Amino acid sequence: MSIQTQRLERTTPRARNSGGGSRARHLVATVAGRWSLRGVALVYLGLMVALPTAAVISRGFGHGLTALKDALTSPGAHQALKLTVVLAALTAAINAALGTVVAYVLVRYRFFGRGAVSTLVDIPFAIPTLVTGIMLVVLYGPNSLIGGFFVDHGFQIIFARPGILIALLFVTLPLVVRTVQPVLLEMDLAEEEAARVLGASRWTTFRKVVFPHLRSGVVAGGLLSFARAMGEFGAVVILSGNLLNKTLTAPVFVYQLLSQFKPDQAAAVATLLFGLSFLLVLVTERLIVRKRRS
Repeated sequence: MSIQTQRLERTTPRARNSGGGSRARHLVATVAGRWSLRGVALVYLGLMVALPTAAVISRGFGHGLTALKDALTSPGAHQALKLTVVLAALTAAINAALGTVVAYVLVRYRFFGRGAVSTLVDIPFAIPTLVTGIMLVVLYGPNSLIGGFFVDHGFQIIFARPGILIALLFVTLPLVVRTVQPVLLEMDLAEEEAARVLGASRWTTFRKVVFPHLRSGVVAGGLLSFARAMGEFGAVVILSGNLLNKTLTAPVFVYQLLSQFKPDQAAAVATLLFGLSFLLVLVTERLIVRKRRS
């Protein structure tokens, strides 16, 4: 081959690889698609969650702790916060125990009407909490058969703390059941069967074999119930009576501050409740993630 021919081959442009260009365009389109979906999700969460949260925090603490201090000096403020925390803790404890029992029965037993029972568990999610309050007033009110019986024996449910507790138990029950149920479904029945073959009773089997696997789920469901009970308003405002230093809860107290044209104080107390609930949700998420990894 002559020197002139070699020079012509080196200087002649080669055809580009069309396949590489199409792959590059496909890669760019894929990356753009992913980021566009993420952008839509982030914008939606920002508008629906982050922006309102930032607004209420800035309104409540725009001038430091002044609004919160003024709110806490209002009549019934401390008692309302204390009552809310105590009832939320009782709700979480009761539902953590009984909700776990309901979840265990739904997963481990086969019986007629099991699907209907599972549907009943989700009813508190399906109906407005205001409707829940009306239902409980109709059922346990002083003019009803059940409520009248208790009133005649010196025990009042509606317009008293027991009624608030019943409402909180009703609206938060699904949180525990639906948190514990997936954990039970993932468990291997071989361990329970082995314990029973060795002579362990049902209670011993549940306590020694089943519950250690459920512990994180039960705690997570209880924390979610506590956080949800802290902010319940619809059912409580109807059946509590909102009696100062007796049945006034923190969410209703926030509503009263807003009705009295004290938005800064209402936002400060609402931020306090939100902060506690948000902390509990973070702990719950950590427990759920740890359980999935174990």
